[in-house]
Amino acid sequence: MSEPTELVHEGAVGGDERQPEPEPGSGVLRVFGRQLKRFRVRAGLERPEFGSLTGYSVSTIAAYEQGRRVPPPKFIDRADEVLDAGGVLQEMKEEVARAQYPAFFRDAAMLEGEAVELWVYATQAVPGLLQTEEYMRAVFGMWRPMLDEETVEQRVLARRARQDILDRRPPPLISFVIDEAVVRRPLGGWPVMRGQLEQLMLVGALRHVEIQIMPLDREDNAGVDGPFTVLYRSGGDQVAYLEAQGRSTMVSDRREVQGIASRYGIIRAQALSPRESLDFIEKLLREV
Repeated sequence: MSEPTELVHEGAVGGDERQPEPEPGSGVLRVFGRQLKRFRVRAGLERPEFGSLTGYSVSTIAAYEQGRRVPPPKFIDRADEVLDAGGVLQEMKEEVARAQYPAFFRDAAMLEGEAVELWVYATQAVPGLLQTEEYMRAVFGMWRPMLDEETVEQRVLARRARQDILDRRPPPLISFVIDEAVVRRPLGGWPVMRGQLEQLMLVGALRHVEIQIMPLDREDNAGVDGPFTVLYRSGGDQVAYLEAQGRSTMVSDRREVQGIASRYGIIRAQALSPRESLDFIEKLLREV
């Protein structure tokens, strides 16, 4: 699943009007920043002293207090302890974490983090959960209108945080089917792509992850309608996430989700097997 699209909840909210993304200093980040500053002042600490106690620079502390950057969970835990905030800052940790994603992707990120099984079909770029940092920066650098450097940095950190799902215990079962065109498209240049292909080899070797390539020469491809993700949550609930041309839809209708899941099963059968796919990527690495 990638983030460059907006969420629309079919049957829940309705419509497909694009929701404006809040400014970096708005909403929960601004509220958290005010609370952080209030506790710091109450403790009688200047920013340099507070920064040395938490291990962060003065400029970073200022950015957190002004709601311009998303503080990581470890900072929030340490700040709550140092400032004797009584858990007030820690209680905001989940909402602050959600704020690191673009507004249109926050619900999808939450569901992804809860998934016990995840199926991803990708046709345009390597799925975000598999991207190297260099590949991420190349992808975000191609966005139009252009993203400023601070936004790029924030989104890189957010995407890297999403990848923690690969190390979660117990691990979710994750399946990727990636169109061959994706692994042949050198986004960021061939040195970046080489590192990305090596990353696919490493992640594809994990026991709970399967990566399959859909060859370009296949005469049958059930995925011609475009990319999608199917998420299974604890308890058996299924949700599908669809995206195209700056729009995305979260589908929860059971019958429709079952149809999308069935389509993914056909796509997997049409693609190379996981072993064949890793061999294909290894061969491609030798070529580049």
